[in-house]
Amino acid sequence: MARNLNISQCVAEALKLEMERDDTVVVLGEDVGYQGGVFGATRGLQKAFGEDRVIDTPISETAITGMGVGLAMDGYRPVVEIMFVDFIGVCLDQVYNAIAKNHYMSGGRVRMPIVIKTAGGCIGSGAQHSQCLWGLFAHLPGLKVVAPSNPYDAKGLMASAVESDDPVVYIEHKGLLLTRAEDFAFGNDVPESRYTVPIGQAAIVRPGTQLTLATLSGTVLPAVAAANELAHQGIDVEVIDLRSVVPLDVDTVAASVAKTGRLLVVDEDYLSFGLSAELVTRVLESGVSMTAFSRHAVPDVPIPGALSLEHAVVPNKSSIMDAIREVMARP
Repeated sequence: MARNLNISQCVAEALKLEMERDDTVVVLGEDVGYQGGVFGATRGLQKAFGEDRVIDTPISETAITGMGVGLAMDGYRPVVEIMFVDFIGVCLDQVYNAIAKNHYMSGGRVRMPIVIKTAGGCIGSGAQHSQCLWGLFAHLPGLKVVAPSNPYDAKGLMASAVESDDPVVYIEHKGLLLTRAEDFAFGNDVPESRYTVPIGQAAIVRPGTQLTLATLSGTVLPAVAAANELAHQGIDVEVIDLRSVVPLDVDTVAASVAKTGRLLVVDEDYLSFGLSAELVTRVLESGVSMTAFSRHAVPDVPIPGALSLEHAVVPNKSSIMDAIREVMARP
């Protein structure tokens, strides 16, 4: 019988298994110890491993991230929690000038096995607490960027992130963290034992023949729901969960588009200069012929504080259905 865990419990379980397996794994951040994280994704770890390995830090993202850089350079595998991804701007210099570049600038002598664990996505928290920003990290060479959409992937991708010798930005979706496995149509059977999910390998979560819909993180569930409803209207949509932005699994998307002839990229990040344009371009550059393609993402505006306005700009089941119909209507 599948265990009805929420995603935060899966992340905590993954971290516990990695810390048992490797005593160089340490966790640090605001409220990660005694409180167990704002969403419970580090719950129980300090009790199990002590204050030396699960460290409650002051409220200073720059200090937290800088400490992680030093630990990684000294042979540890730090998991650095930045509570919300929106706060990453405070310590961005450490991210793109140290974490992303130290391996390259040292001629390969310095490894950076560090995980930046953070939460993004829209839950009605306003402009400064509702962004995804995976497109920002993807633009910085040297970082892997993952964003799981379901409990199974959340645990397996965290294990892969911690064992990676390269830095990984692991972006949880705030709206999914407390969602239980029974509410997922896929990825809801989470083994108790350790396993990994490869970083850079997309998953086809709903097969289809007429249109390829590529998305990730919090928009996978509404995308699948939209596809299932449109199936009753004779529109057969294949939904691909990208799982990661870097590496980006273009091959799986291109193979699907070669079958369906149409591509829609749905993204909770901003529209311009981001994942949606990059993926469409790479599929076109692969030589696959498309009848039509489109992008459905957050327009280039700050996320509004009012829920009604947030719902108007963030992709949801209804807006995804409209976007699918629009692509299907093209000759």
